[in-house]
Amino acid sequence: MIEGIPAEAFDFYDALRADNSKAFWALHKSDYDTYVRGPLQALADELAGEFGHAQLFRPYRDVRFSKDKAPYKDHQGAFAAVGDAVGYYVQVSSAGLMIAGGWYSPQGQQLARYREAVGGPAGAELERIVRSVARKGLEVGGDVMKTRPRGVDPDHPRLALLRHRSLTATRMAEPEAWMESAEAVRRVRKDWRSMRPLVEWLAAHVGPGEDDRPGR
Repeated sequence: MIEGIPAEAFDFYDALRADNSKAFWALHKSDYDTYVRGPLQALADELAGEFGHAQLFRPYRDVRFSKDKAPYKDHQGAFAAVGDAVGYYVQVSSAGLMIAGGWYSPQGQQLARYREAVGGPAGAELERIVRSVARKGLEVGGDVMKTRPRGVDPDHPRLALLRHRSLTATRMAEPEAWMESAEAVRRVRKDWRSMRPLVEWLAAHVGPGEDDRPGR
């Protein structure tokens, strides 16, 4: 039986935030494997039969073009993809457990397809889905333009959705005792099920990230 995410996982990230160095990592790599990566992988594996295999991200930051040269990420995430940049996400950090899902970054023609779908009959369905997700206590967010997309009427009834360049649903929970038990799996499963209509709508309407025309 899976035992959830131990309190030591959150403690590990508290300590890493205070000393994000290769020396710290070398001393505490076994803690990362035991308390963070192992339990999160077990949680993802428990849910794989219903939501698909979740890939855990690498813990190392790409610092080549960043002013912040801290070598390690301050969180560990896992993503179960159902399409290009669309899927279910769970993350452990010092802040707690994040449960999320949706469309994370526009690729290729995805943004154009999304706006076309939102502007058409499918947009009414998305409006209903977003309202339902919000009623369940999930935060609807993403990358949102400050202004309206070019060519969109300022009185468009779905302007708020058209301004999105990504669309996600998220629940953030601070570290609590229930996370150390199988209750963690139950809650992630419950929230992912609540997000499923949103994830499936996005997978169906934003399409692949690459141009899939013949010869491309």
